[in-house]
Amino acid sequence: MRILLVEDHLELSRWVGRALEKARYTVERSLNGADADARLATERYDLVILDLSLARLDGLEVLRRLRARGSRTPVLIVTARSEVSDRVRGLDLGADDYLAKPFEIDELEARVRALLRRSQAGGDNRPACGDLVLDPAGRAFELAGARLALTPREFAVLESLVLRAGKAVAKDHLHERLFTLESDSRPDAIEVYVHRLRRKLAGSRVRIVTLRGLGYLLEEAKP
Repeated sequence: MRILLVEDHLELSRWVGRALEKARYTVERSLNGADADARLATERYDLVILDLSLARLDGLEVLRRLRARGSRTPVLIVTARSEVSDRVRGLDLGADDYLAKPFEIDELEARVRALLRRSQAGGDNRPACGDLVLDPAGRAFELAGARLALTPREFAVLESLVLRAGKAVAKDHLHERLFTLESDSRPDAIEVYVHRLRRKLAGSRVRIVTLRGLGYLLEEAKP
């Protein structure tokens, strides 16, 4: 799989690029928007990882031009911009998912795998666990076919869990995700959101398990 990584921070670009190459992806790196736009106009990629704050051409403009050319290449926006309007505009312009900085590499890889699977299948291959399904583009969850009402912070916690379904997610990682949403800095705040999520998931085929010393795990509930 061939990935174009568009990131103007040189060290971050190298770090992400090495991690993806270790995961057996072919990675090409672009350090500015103009170069990325030129590559995307002439080359074929299986996925684009796109920063928004780029030199020479803004990431949103790179995305707009890509979609204007009729390309359906999956695009994952990775950005430090905190404004919700920027994220919404990116999704409206045709981005398939977004990830806020700072992030952990395993979460990035999980999103990359999900987007590539969906692209290859040509259909619905959204991250799921039991009867819980994440729609990354719509930034929403469905539970047993019905939209699940969540606050932004509840969504951030549940998103991290479903992307690693079956694996432990550290409380520190969840706290960091909430911090990017201007959450309280108290570590025990995570317990409040997990408690709320458990109530909303009650009676479904999915549950959140506490792993002492490790964090939380999302798994399909046994009948």
